Amino acid sequence: MDKKCSAIIIGVGPEQGLGAALAIFFAKKGLHVFIAGRSEDKLQKIAKTIRQNGGSVSTVVADATVERDVADLFRTALQEDYSIDIAVYNVDSNIPSPLLETDTKTFYTLWKQNCLGAFFFGKEAVNAMKDKQKGTLFFTGATASLRGKPPFTAFASAKAGLRALAQGMAREFSPQGIHVVHTIIDGVIDGERARNQFSDYVKAKGPDGLLQLEAIAETYWAIHRQHPSAWTHELDLRPFKEPF
Repeated sequence: MDKKCSAIIIGVGPEQGLGAALAIFFAKKGLHVFIAGRSEDKLQKIAKTIRQNGGSVSTVVADATVERDVADLFRTALQEDYSIDIAVYNVDSNIPSPLLETDTKTFYTLWKQNCLGAFFFGKEAVNAMKDKQKGTLFFTGATASLRGKPPFTAFASAKAGLRALAQGMAREFSPQGIHVVHTIIDGVIDGERARNQFSDYVKAKGPDGLLQLEAIAETYWAIHRQHPSAWTHELDLRPFKEPF
């Protein structure tokens, strides 16, 4: 008997955030979703929304930078007899800081959250997918994955490390049927963080000037559905108004 299909998403925070949007979208497509993050309250709010829409969800409190937490997340899914069809590393922590004002703790924290945690998550995802030789592993990147710009040099170094990790994993595990994807979010997402922290910027961008959450989720789903003869490893997503 085939196992039930599921998606695991770590880095689920605000209700109006990418992690939540992906979880809601995948649940609507019939997958059981495991949502993980550091805030039980936030996870429960998103889980309630998913259930109200007829979806199936489990919540797991986990810190992506703690290897045991990540291992326990996947163990929970496998013990419930789900197959892992999609795994998304969606942790995106940023601290603006000019280089000479960046202390070791800040640099190390950004590397742990954006790169080391992805290493933990990627290993667990591959181990969960390798036997059936099938599954899609997403790493959510940023403009900084491709170029460093002050005052985000520390952040960029971590995101560049994430990109290299994704590329190496794609080359190693694509022949084994595991689709490894690095998505570059080149612009500001129209979510809770942007509206709270950059309200003037959001207003200045006007209609469709920011990335819409469901539009991003639709793209992730389309990539997951790609035929293996025409896989995408890396893509960038940006609003049509965004310069590049």
